[in-house]
Amino acid sequence: MILIDTVYQKVLAIANKEQRGYITPQEFNLFANQAQMEIFEQYFYDINQFKRTPGNSTEYSDIVGMLEEKISAFEKFKIAPSSVSGSVLTLPSDLHRLGTVFSTLATSNPVVEKIDKKNLQLILNSPLTAPTDSRPVFIHQAPTAAGVSQIKIFPAASSYSTGNTSVNYIKKPTTVKWTYVVINDKAVHNSGATDLQNFELHESEESELVIKILQLAGISMKDYQLASAASNKEVNIISQEKQ
Repeated sequence: MILIDTVYQKVLAIANKEQRGYITPQEFNLFANQAQMEIFEQYFYDINQFKRTPGNSTEYSDIVGMLEEKISAFEKFKIAPSSVSGSVLTLPSDLHRLGTVFSTLATSNPVVEKIDKKNLQLILNSPLTAPTDSRPVFIHQAPTAAGVSQIKIFPAASSYSTGNTSVNYIKKPTTVKWTYVVINDKAVHNSGATDLQNFELHESEESELVIKILQLAGISMKDYQLASAASNKEVNIISQEKQ
């Protein structure tokens, strides 16, 4: 966990140096959440890239291990869907990437296999591949009106419920929020607010968060010198990590 007030104070200190401009709490919260998601998404891209890089595997094993450790804090195991309607499961609202889907309708507690929609009819119509309770499959459905992911399990005639299905998944980072009260026309951090939310990223990401937020702030304030300086700093950090 990274304290959001620590990041906020560092961002303000750098942005206000040489009177570059003021970042409001509302702007900071927007930039902070975008920065957090950019860093989080980069984990998956970097793991894919490093695992495919030819050469000495020992050279990259620590990097991949560190990335997997950072992601592990967001892993959820065998969580029941938020609701079930027929064979359509509405997945948890904080889902970011779906992992394994489980069913307990059969005594073997089978894993539900993901299939492509384009192959669905072919699979359903073949006696050899038609899904059963012991060999179920699923496809992705259109999300709900609120944007929550859904899947549909086959065979559709089976009695699915939140009690006999579960999923492994990687959750989204919780939306961060720097909370404050206004004293003498100045925003002062309110550490006791019930809606305060710190960053859930690994502690090692604090500097990267500050840099990314400064990039976004520089663009917003049309201070391209600030944005450029932050970008250059980020490039240097990435280069050091990949040496």
